[in-house]
Amino acid sequence: MIILQTSKKLSKPIALSQEEKIKWMTRLLTKAKLVGERGEVPIAAVILDKRGRCIGYGENRREAMKDPLGHAELVALRQASWINNDWRFNNCTLIVNLEPCPMCAGALIQARMGMIIYGAEDKKRGALGGTINLAEHKSAHHNMLIEKGIMEKESRKIIVDWFKEKRVLSRNNLLSKSR
Repeated sequence: MIILQTSKKLSKPIALSQEEKIKWMTRLLTKAKLVGERGEVPIAAVILDKRGRCIGYGENRREAMKDPLGHAELVALRQASWINNDWRFNNCTLIVNLEPCPMCAGALIQARMGMIIYGAEDKKRGALGGTINLAEHKSAHHNMLIEKGIMEKESRKIIVDWFKEKRVLSRNNLLSKSR
């Protein structure tokens, strides 16, 4: 587990114990598996307010909704902003099983998320340290706490297994069409 803190003064999101982080990530991984079974990339996210209450939940819905913005983090942000009646999340924490992409990381910075906790690093598209760190970019007007590596192996396994299965199914479909 690695915790990064950006340099500017921060507001205080909830201080979760390691046990609480694992509990939330376990829930998200269970949801992510279900999301994967429906044909979406298996990613789920939750936003907790300063008291630790869930105010936003999201799962990938790009395929189902035919929406390029259907990422779990953005779905959770929309719900949380409606419940919170605000677009600022300085005192909130987002937990997600995969490092946010550039689009989601940018939205989280714009939403002034207080803390982001993620499971697996994304070496191809991760935007909070995997390939680029938008939270450290000079254009980032808001800084946040970032913690990575919560249940990293389990998070990575769900993603890797899902993509392996997709490739096998795709290969089998191509073979059956060529017969």
